[in-house]
Amino acid sequence: MNKSKIQQIWDFSYADYCNSDFFQSDIQKKASRAIMDCKSGTLGYSISECTECGHIEIHNNSCRNRNCPNCQAVNKEIWVDKRRAEVIDSSYFHVVFTLPHELNHLIYCNQKSLYGLLHRCCAETLLELSANKKYLGATPGIIQVLHTWNQELDYHVHMHCIISGGGLTQEQKIRKSKDKFFIPVKVLRDKFKGKYLSCLDHMYQQKQLSFSSSCEKLRNSYEWKEFKNDLYAKEWCPYIKETFNGFGNALEYLGRYTHKIAISNNRILSVTEKEVTFSARGKSSGDPKRKITLTNQEFIRRYLMHVLPHSFQKVRYYGFLNNRSKAKNLKLIFKLQGHQKFRQRFTGLSIAELLKVVWNFDITICPACGCCSMKPVGRTYAQNDW
Repeated sequence: MNKSKIQQIWDFSYADYCNSDFFQSDIQKKASRAIMDCKSGTLGYSISECTECGHIEIHNNSCRNRNCPNCQAVNKEIWVDKRRAEVIDSSYFHVVFTLPHELNHLIYCNQKSLYGLLHRCCAETLLELSANKKYLGATPGIIQVLHTWNQELDYHVHMHCIISGGGLTQEQKIRKSKDKFFIPVKVLRDKFKGKYLSCLDHMYQQKQLSFSSSCEKLRNSYEWKEFKNDLYAKEWCPYIKETFNGFGNALEYLGRYTHKIAISNNRILSVTEKEVTFSARGKSSGDPKRKITLTNQEFIRRYLMHVLPHSFQKVRYYGFLNNRSKAKNLKLIFKLQGHQKFRQRFTGLSIAELLKVVWNFDITICPACGCCSMKPVGRTYAQNDW
């Protein structure tokens, strides 16, 4: 099998990276092994045979690691299809909350707790303001997706939120917003900034934060106070990226975010034994794409920064989509609206059937004789998969 471009980078330079001074967590090492082993045969393979002509096909197993850019397409389609059944008849909005870069060092050495805090503060900001009758006066549905990178693969922590423009009131009725976004950006900004910094300071006072050498000085209470005051003085900028006329469009849009990895293979333009060149969007709207060249080791370092902590849920659901009461809430909303806008399309489909429906790729067709007669006859697994 021809190796993907990202696998070539790891093949050329991961051993040297491991021998360098760069620290790797266990989850980062696991992600690296998965990237190198994906579809290489190391993880086993499945065998199918044509019942007509006897032709045999061998397919190497995927790693299915969420940090591998080769393994997200099917998961994305299944996720988007499940969300279709949760569409209500209202407008939808895409909001992005970004944390100041001054927080980067502190966040990176407290990833699980401070990523979780970001999720909570974004959701509480949107839910508390939405409950105000001045804005919506109802509980909307919210899907949040954490991202930690920018186009250059630098550390850039931000949250993508899809929020419905309609929701349930306390009287269990539906209330919808106007076409434009119903919460002013400045109100979002002030609420979110105050909430996040207040919670962060509480964690500091309770000694719940760790400090690496890059932010060691913050252990000093005076330095912490100065640091906090500077953050309060900064302009935090929540960004409303787009208003969607229909949730179908919003889902397809968000689908690109939920299973997106820091960089995809198609952005990697060239790989040598020492360097990698990849494309990036222009810095301003309308600017041409840029080419970024890094050493392989620097590329690996940046890529591994975005491997999330073990079992951390980067996609979370709030409002009437919260996992505990989602089914009950949606049943009520569809009853009040008189219809369910979309249904799932892929329920009960096998992976082979899904490939045929979505990509028009039929794995049952023999590439040798063209008959629809390929049948699975065997499968092997990597020893550590058992």
